[in-house]
Amino acid sequence: MDASTYTHDFWRTKAGSLEFRTQHFIDGAYVGSVDGRTFPTINPATGETIADVARGGEAEIDRAVIAARKAFKSGVWSRMDPRGRMAVLEKFSGLIASNAEEFAILDSLDMGKPVMDMINIDIPGSVMSLKFFSETIDKIEGAVTATTASALHYILRQPLGVVGLIVPWNYPLMMAAWKLGPALATGNSVVLKPAEQSPLSANLLAELFIEAGGPPGVLNVVHGLGEEAGKALALHNDVDKIGFTGSTEVGKLLMIYSGQSNMKRVSTECGGKTPQIILGDFDDLDTAVTYAVNGIYGNQGEVCNAGSRILVDRSIHDDFVERFAARTKQSFVLGDPLDPSTTIGPLVTASHQKRVLSYIDIGRQEGASLRFGGGTLASAPSGAYVEPTLFTGVNNNMRIAREEIFGPVATIIPVDGAEDAIAIANDSIYGLAASIWTRDISKAHTFARDIEAGVVWVNCFDHGDMTSIWGGYKQTGNGRDKCLEALSQYTQTKSVWVNLG
Repeated sequence: MDASTYTHDFWRTKAGSLEFRTQHFIDGAYVGSVDGRTFPTINPATGETIADVARGGEAEIDRAVIAARKAFKSGVWSRMDPRGRMAVLEKFSGLIASNAEEFAILDSLDMGKPVMDMINIDIPGSVMSLKFFSETIDKIEGAVTATTASALHYILRQPLGVVGLIVPWNYPLMMAAWKLGPALATGNSVVLKPAEQSPLSANLLAELFIEAGGPPGVLNVVHGLGEEAGKALALHNDVDKIGFTGSTEVGKLLMIYSGQSNMKRVSTECGGKTPQIILGDFDDLDTAVTYAVNGIYGNQGEVCNAGSRILVDRSIHDDFVERFAARTKQSFVLGDPLDPSTTIGPLVTASHQKRVLSYIDIGRQEGASLRFGGGTLASAPSGAYVEPTLFTGVNNNMRIAREEIFGPVATIIPVDGAEDAIAIANDSIYGLAASIWTRDISKAHTFARDIEAGVVWVNCFDHGDMTSIWGGYKQTGNGRDKCLEALSQYTQTKSVWVNLG
């Protein structure tokens, strides 16, 4: 559809006509909770309830795991001809694209994401992820080793079995696609637990998988609170792996639950406090400023790799701050996420808004200078809005520089050259991503070598494609998404020794 068709009235009219899928999706069918419990999912732009969603717990997780295990053991997906699985995932990705408008509205209403971000970023990224992993299916290989002439030794790579996927609310569709791609491509059955703040798009995903030819029981969805449904999934003795993106606190709990149950594998992608380093030798400051602004305020700052620590060479610090403030004013407009002109929507919940505003108060108390922002949206008092905010006069010992705020709050820290910048950047419990802007190739490669992060950008920020590894160091976690390495996290190897006599 032509972009000019996507007016505010178009999106409001379409949103008003949607019927929401609110039950669990298990074994190819919608089912309610055993006890009939529900929870509300709230539109953060208005504070109004969108729908009441089935609230699952141990009983619903058990039902979904039983369905997933049955499907796995039957071989209907795990032993399907590779070209058959490829065809299903290829069609699945195409159906996501053809249902783009509905996905856009669901995630926009649920978590406040600007609807055009869904159209331009989240949906293309989700489609690309599933297409990429569909193309890997007939290329997943084992090995035949060179050994004694009296034996044949080969190594098989096989699916794990039943995989539990727990995905976050900041990219409900895309994070599900990132994990479903490798999990399904390698032949596993899945129980997907979406975040309780953004449950609505997961059911449409499950429906479309069936429409694409996916067998019932292979992709199941259970809704509920993390401390109920998520915990039950992580503790289940017939789940072989948990794939998780979310907070570091919850990631640690999932590892504990694994040890308390069946020692299932757990891969995590958790918090971040990404440094963006701008050195004085970089001669295109406006480009660096544009990337820095987008790197922290995109998606309302609700991004695990949000570039919230901006480390600027002291020689260009004041100039950078002025340009940063001007660019932010030009680029970001708070408003209704269904309005195509909106570039920053509300935060996901009122409670999260309160948390982010509390960090802004902490920054003031710590002695940082509030350069701009710090407020809410006066025209939408019931919405969970926070203005793009910048603190200067920050040092790396302040809480606003060390703790993940997960909102549109930037800190600028002056540094004295590359070595100082790297030392400050590495002084963090997190290590997801980092960027540097420099014209000195030696400094760039030294940075790439020495920075403690899983993703590194030089003279850019947030670039990449499906060949790029996504995952970090330290308390960011141990998972790797959107790359060939992700396939290994959903498979296990088996050694077969054949004595030839």
